[in-house]
Amino acid sequence: MEWFALDIAATPWLLGLVGLCIGSFLNVVVHRLPLALDREWKQDSAELLGVTVELPPPITLSTPRSRCPSCGHPIAWYENIPVLSYLALRGRCSACKTRISPRYPLVELATGLLFAAVAWRFGEQPVAWLWCGFVAVLLALTGIDWDTTLLPDNLTLPLLWAGLVASALGWTVPLSQSLWGAVVGYLSLWSVYWLFKLTTGKEGMGYGDFKLLAALGAWLGVQMILPIVLGASVIGAIVGIGMKMASNLREGRYVPFGPFLAGGGIVVMLAGPERVLGWLGWR
Repeated sequence: MEWFALDIAATPWLLGLVGLCIGSFLNVVVHRLPLALDREWKQDSAELLGVTVELPPPITLSTPRSRCPSCGHPIAWYENIPVLSYLALRGRCSACKTRISPRYPLVELATGLLFAAVAWRFGEQPVAWLWCGFVAVLLALTGIDWDTTLLPDNLTLPLLWAGLVASALGWTVPLSQSLWGAVVGYLSLWSVYWLFKLTTGKEGMGYGDFKLLAALGAWLGVQMILPIVLGASVIGAIVGIGMKMASNLREGRYVPFGPFLAGGGIVVMLAGPERVLGWLGWR
């Protein structure tokens, strides 16, 4: 009876609904986690230096209550229903009518669709929930890195350890594949970083990218490192060229690499290792 309940809970339609709700929470994570970390870093630095600095108000993932950034109107529960509330409000604050970014419902929809795709990929079995957690963390990292060029250890390191533990428990790839995936994932980008820095004197990426690829290797295995990097590099180059042509590159003329690594990891996970290796002609 217990396994039957778990099977039902892993159906695409139900995981899709859960994904919509998780997507709403991911919007909060993407917005608030960098703010909370920034405040923490400023406070720690001030204490270390023995100086007094003005800190922003405390913020966590649960407090303070969500409000309209324009007028301060508290968002009621019925104004926070994934996708539906955005449509009902016609994309505007109910109080001041300020436009709400369409990014919020898009993240909710993307999370719902990806959760449903995970259920379709792995079938109605408990391990589908595990991979939904994998997807959720990658989506949060994508949003944070795109906004701030930050891949916080608070997310990358738990993702890495979770991948190793899941492998050790026999839920994902063999442990040797997972362990070497983490090692090769980290060292490959670390080597590129130092080669680029020694050659040009500039930093081409951050340490968060190394940790993210190590986490992807822990979940997907060492054989998937090269496909992830190739896919992320090609898509990142295309997006970067498009942004340059549209004059949308940021100051410093950079595009964060983390979102493309995360996207590559999700594609490889959904496609499956055999299909990916077949695309590359390795099987």
